[in-house]
Amino acid sequence: MIGFLGEYDSTLDSKGRFLLPAGFKKQLPEEGGNLFVINRGFEKCLTLYPIQSWEPIFTDISKLNDFDPKVREFRRIFLNGATQVELDSAGRINLPKNLVDHAGLEKDIVLVSAINKIEIWDKHTYTKFFETVSPEDFSNLANGVMNRNGTGV
Repeated sequence: MIGFLGEYDSTLDSKGRFLLPAGFKKQLPEEGGNLFVINRGFEKCLTLYPIQSWEPIFTDISKLNDFDPKVREFRRIFLNGATQVELDSAGRINLPKNLVDHAGLEKDIVLVSAINKIEIWDKHTYTKFFETVSPEDFSNLANGVMNRNGTGV
């Protein structure tokens, strides 16, 4: 299983490319470590899936009941914009313009670990997000999420 740790600043060039930080490169599997799927995130960000993380998700989505209108709606929304990308010889990833626009990415971006994937945020948007969360809010969130099944940390 792939598991990422870390938060790294990067910069988009005029062609929509960024250099994948060395800290994340070291965490990629040797086999297939240059191939990814980029997609819209659930928030105003992008999600970069190593191909090994994407394939089980795609398989699960493929098995959903196509006769259910909610399934069709979910697929349309979730798969909208999903694009296979690859590290180039310089270690950069080229982001599709429609996804850059969707996430409001400017020049300065932040790449953030999200367990088996990497979120890509506009630096200003990412910073604003954390300015709205107090330590008490985070404590309450952690308590609610981590104690759902009686499994506390």
